[in-house]
Amino acid sequence: MRVPLSWLREYVDLPQEATPEDVLAALVRVGFEEEDVVRFDLTGPIVVGRVLSFEEEPQKNGKTIRWCQVDVGEAEPRGIVCGASNFFPGDKIVATLPGAVLPGPFPIAARKTYGHLSDGMIASARELGLGDEHNGILRLVELGLDPEVGADAIALLGLDDAAVDVNVTPDRGYALSIRGIAREYAHATGAAFRDPAELADVASGEGFPVSVVDTRPIRGRVGATEFVTRVVRDVDTSKPTPPWMIARLSLAGVRSLGILVDITNYVMLELGNPIHGYDLDKLSGGITVRRADPGEKLETLDGQVRTLDPEDLLIADESGPIGLAGVMGGATTEMGDDTRNVLIEAATFDAVSIARTARRHKLSSDASRRFERGVDPAIPYAAAQRAVDLMVELAGGTADELGSALYAEQVSEGIELPAAFVPGIVGVDYTDDEIVGALEMIGAQVAAVDGGWQVIPPSWRPDLTDKWTLAEEVARIHGLDRIPSILPTPPSGRGYTPLQQGRRRVANALAAAGFVETPAFPFTTQEQNDLHGSASGERLPSVRLANALDGQAPYLRRSLIPGLLQTAHRNLARGLTDLALFEVGTVFLPEPGMTYGTDTIPPLAVRPDATTLAAIDASIPEQPRRIAFLLAGSIAPKQPGRAAEGAGLEVALDAVRLIAAAAGVEIDVVQGERAALHPGRTGLLSVGGDVVGYVGELLPQVADEADLVGRVTVGEIDLDAVLDRAGDRVVAESLSTFPAATQDVSLIVPADLPAASLRAALAEGAGSLLESLRLVDDYRGQGVPEGSKSLTFALRFRAPDRTLTAAEASDAKLAGVAVASERFGAQLRD
Repeated sequence: MRVPLSWLREYVDLPQEATPEDVLAALVRVGFEEEDVVRFDLTGPIVVGRVLSFEEEPQKNGKTIRWCQVDVGEAEPRGIVCGASNFFPGDKIVATLPGAVLPGPFPIAARKTYGHLSDGMIASARELGLGDEHNGILRLVELGLDPEVGADAIALLGLDDAAVDVNVTPDRGYALSIRGIAREYAHATGAAFRDPAELADVASGEGFPVSVVDTRPIRGRVGATEFVTRVVRDVDTSKPTPPWMIARLSLAGVRSLGILVDITNYVMLELGNPIHGYDLDKLSGGITVRRADPGEKLETLDGQVRTLDPEDLLIADESGPIGLAGVMGGATTEMGDDTRNVLIEAATFDAVSIARTARRHKLSSDASRRFERGVDPAIPYAAAQRAVDLMVELAGGTADELGSALYAEQVSEGIELPAAFVPGIVGVDYTDDEIVGALEMIGAQVAAVDGGWQVIPPSWRPDLTDKWTLAEEVARIHGLDRIPSILPTPPSGRGYTPLQQGRRRVANALAAAGFVETPAFPFTTQEQNDLHGSASGERLPSVRLANALDGQAPYLRRSLIPGLLQTAHRNLARGLTDLALFEVGTVFLPEPGMTYGTDTIPPLAVRPDATTLAAIDASIPEQPRRIAFLLAGSIAPKQPGRAAEGAGLEVALDAVRLIAAAAGVEIDVVQGERAALHPGRTGLLSVGGDVVGYVGELLPQVADEADLVGRVTVGEIDLDAVLDRAGDRVVAESLSTFPAATQDVSLIVPADLPAASLRAALAEGAGSLLESLRLVDDYRGQGVPEGSKSLTFALRFRAPDRTLTAAEASDAKLAGVAVASERFGAQLRD
């Protein structure tokens, strides 16, 4: 909302020395966000001049110019060349002298043109920024002005004004007006406020037929509750809009469109109640406010023919629709140059209805923005009277008794406000006088009752609906800076749950290892779900969104891998080729045959009961949390003396071990298969015999379809399942002060035996002295029987209370070999 300061001064005691920045600072104190300061983009010298004489000089190009002698209050007149012909000797005009700068910017200088040295310029209204009309130069007599020659024209025309631009939140629609901002400035500074809606001679017309026939109200609320009309006859549309009004409208961001439309816009900005004017002679009979019939059409003021919806609220006469109520008028009854008699409409409409209509037709207007936020229902009479007065004063019209007054009695229910509620919820020890004073300052009626007050909010504050909003108003009026910045002490035992701690621990471990977390949208296609969300690529059920953001990806993901592939593709397209990405997020796993979603929406502000909560839980699919990672390019770049190290399967397995260590579990890897992964380079991950994920290299075809080059390795783990098996706490192993004893062992086993199975047997037999067991070689070739392989493990033994001997370490190793030999027929390799 842009607020010209000269306009603001009419309704609140704004100090003359107050700058726009001072006004913004005051409004910030009562909760408004400052946007900008707006000024006319021109500087002087710009003065009042009198045309003494002129000579008309035809030019070769067919144009006739005037060589003018202009008195600007100096000792000698100035010679100025002017191409306009709508002025006469003796006319007072606006002269822009050398050194002046007009909007554009357009600097003025003495320059030779048409054979003369033109010492300035005679300005038109458009050149001064006073609208778009360019029918010649600005004659001050047409504006009813007779100033002294040489006077400052900038001040005379209101071009020295400035406006402050503030952001008005949707719940404070009353502030989309000079009236509302003036009241808020008074709240912030204690300055005297004069309500422009309190007009002594407000009257209502009679005899003009108006009816509201709403057979399809929204949420039980009738579309229009107040509808006031007044008639002004014999207006003169040729009269110019006064420069002070054009200046104010321009600073407020509204273009001048002629005296009648300017007056309706002026009243809307001043009082906050949109005004619509009809050409009375174009109306057929009376006015009816009703809902649209199916298929009904209306041509609006912007020239668009719109097909209406049965929910749209219309203004209609006997000929049919003549306007979208509260949004935009119709073209058939608009005011124009030939208008002589005007019907003024000031009304209040249902906010929800107006908002839906404006969005349905993509037609956001100044009127709809106000109506959908709530217009003061007590103001239509004053707004209509204000428009009548201005049309009589500025357009030469005559007020008529014809009109109407449709008014619904406003019943405001009181709000119970306990005495201790506001200090308790805000955290400031407000006195009773401070609470009552703040509420009365905003216009509320406050009556004392047992234990507190009964508060009736003012008609212009529909946002004050309960004791919490009243408490917010008290805090706002007395300053939010009074609220102490003290964090509450959390109750003992609160904090992250073990599951939350585990998720953070795992994510932090990957981030510390150089991976970058890249959350993605959880939306994908059925094909991606089939490829990455199942073990063998079979079609499993997916959750389809009823109102998808992207029609090409309407399903919720069954895997995190598609999102990582999209992120990798985006990074590669930007030249980032070495990638280590991960995401922690939920996947959505519906059960076959189940239907998800519910039409039952529990009421707001009331905690649902156990049955309702159970029904809501049953209406959503299982959503386990997983962690997935992707590796592409090099894990270590090429450098002198060292080739680049690719981010292959070995690095991916290290990432799995890192996740396992952070989660506090041991993850086993066995060779397996996945639909999107290379069959010889895929491992299934398990904890305690239960499969919890997979790791492997993408098939080249899958990588190509994602526009990824080179080898791409991915892994995905059910994080909830892993952390559930880890228990509540991860216990750090104790550190021994005694040295370790190391042993190696090479065993020949069948080629199809998983290394993880042999490793488990060795660990089981080696007993408690075994500290670590790591596979270091897988050999197949000369010296190893066909169909077999040699697996070499590095074992490390350590005792907590003594130094182990080589014999003790060897005995433990051989005990492990014995278990492996018994279970798998393993033989020591020579």
